[in-house]
Amino acid sequence: MGVGLIGGSVGMAARRRLGAHVVGCNRSPAALEVALERGAIDEAVASVADIGSADIAIAGVAVDALEDVVRELCDALPGAVVTDVGSTKGALVGAIDRENFIGGHPLAGAEATGVTHARADLFEGATWYLTPRAATPGVLYERLAHFVAGLGAVPTAIAPDDHDKLMAAVSHLPHVVANLLVAQAAEALGGETLPATGPSFRDATRVAGSNPVLWAQIYTANRVALGAQIDDLVRRLGEVRGLLDGAGDELRAWQDTAAQQRHALLEVGLAGGGGGAVREIRAEVPNRPGVVAQIALALGRAGINISDMSLAPEADNRTGVIALWVRAAEAERAIGLVAQLGYPAGVR
Repeated sequence: MGVGLIGGSVGMAARRRLGAHVVGCNRSPAALEVALERGAIDEAVASVADIGSADIAIAGVAVDALEDVVRELCDALPGAVVTDVGSTKGALVGAIDRENFIGGHPLAGAEATGVTHARADLFEGATWYLTPRAATPGVLYERLAHFVAGLGAVPTAIAPDDHDKLMAAVSHLPHVVANLLVAQAAEALGGETLPATGPSFRDATRVAGSNPVLWAQIYTANRVALGAQIDDLVRRLGEVRGLLDGAGDELRAWQDTAAQQRHALLEVGLAGGGGGAVREIRAEVPNRPGVVAQIALALGRAGINISDMSLAPEADNRTGVIALWVRAAEAERAIGLVAQLGYPAGVR
């Protein structure tokens, strides 16, 4: 549902990389025509009821329309794994009490919007957050994770509230700050043209004013987590204001700490990528709902990405074996985390 930049890119990647048959549904007939012309979809339908059946259903609509669309997809396509691509997860996941819904958020996009700018490589190497719940069936999470990986992205499990807190800090707050920096500069110049500047101002304000309709919805949807981050930023600005009246050594230490923290964050981000050799980890687990989500979330919290996975029930159907593929450098740590959950694990 929805064939804009993200939905169109999903369709292109699914057709090209997975050989999938993609059905597009959109309230704009013109958008569907463009999607067909550009090869984003194989077939266009006027309503969700006309889709028929599907393995994966993706809601790629505006944030404030997601709840209704996701619920409609879940009801119309009970055999499908339904997911979304919205940038906030807590309220949506809490509102949708459907077993076949798993929230999602690809960290990919472009400044240009619409299906005319869709491309098949948009998700290549991008983190794609998935938010399974305790009741999420393992086979459904496995199906969705395989699909996301097949698009070229890196599926990463995260709890909905943790996702929103993270996005508030690293995405939503920077947009707020960029807007304020532009407003402050404009007022300081009294309406005059901005003089030549170095890269700092340009880089810090690149996202200022981005897609006002979309970002107003994002701010509203994540108001609690974003509000907490704004309050914390105000506190930190007050501390820095106090340092200006102190000794230079304190300012140098503050700047040095920021440099070290940024380096550490970048190291974590690079280490969390999907490249490098992988190892297979196997664990015996009980055959009950929530086990796969529990393991995926535990590894996700530790920054360990699962590049692939498979489930194999035993003959008695009471237990099974879950195989996980993670980066070789993280295999031992992953084994330890899985073992802490009570599931004996080892490297194959």
